[in-house]
Amino acid sequence: MPFVELVAEPRDDVTRELFDTDLAQRGYVPNFTRLFAHRPGVYKAWRALVGEVAGNMDERRYELATFAAARRLRSSYCMLAHGEILAREHFTADEVADLALHPDRAELSPIDRAVVDLADKVAADATAVTRDDVERLRAHGLTDAEILDVVLAATVRCFFSKTLDALAVEPDEVLGAIEPSTLRDALAVGRQVA
Repeated sequence: MPFVELVAEPRDDVTRELFDTDLAQRGYVPNFTRLFAHRPGVYKAWRALVGEVAGNMDERRYELATFAAARRLRSSYCMLAHGEILAREHFTADEVADLALHPDRAELSPIDRAVVDLADKVAADATAVTRDDVERLRAHGLTDAEILDVVLAATVRCFFSKTLDALAVEPDEVLGAIEPSTLRDALAVGRQVA
C-alpha cells in the first residue's frame, strides 16, 4: 500500500487531461499518474523531459539504459514496465530475464554492453564514472551527444524510480500479469508486486 493516497479521480482540468491521456494511450490510469496527480506540473515536466531524452535516442538503446538504471535502483515498477517493452520489441523474454538476473553474463553486443554498463554505473554512483567508461562508448562510434543521451536516460530514471519507490507506489496490475512468469519474477527486483 502506498505511503500517500493515490488520486482516484481527476480534481481539475489539468489532472483530467493527465487521466484522459493515459486512458487513451494505455486503456487505464497508471498508479504513477495517480501519484503525480498531486503535482501535475511536475509530472508534465517529467514527461516532456523523457520525451526529449528518448526522442534523441534509438528506442532500443533508450530502453537498455533505462532498464540498467532501474535494475541498479531495484525498481520493480520500472523494471516490469521497461522489461516488458524490451521483451516485446527487442529481445526474447528469456534474454530479458537473463539480463535482469545476470547482467554481467547476458549476451549483448559490445555496444549494448557498454551502454548497459555506463547506465548501471551512473545509477549506482555517478562519481565513479571514469573517462574510460565514456571512451568505451566513443570507441564504439557514439558521439558526445549520444553518450550524453545514455547518461540522461539513466538519470531521468533515477528521479522517477526513486520517487515511486520512496512512496511505495505499486506496479500496475497489468505489469503484475506479465508472462511468462519467469520474466515477471526476474523483473520484480525491489518492492513486491501487489
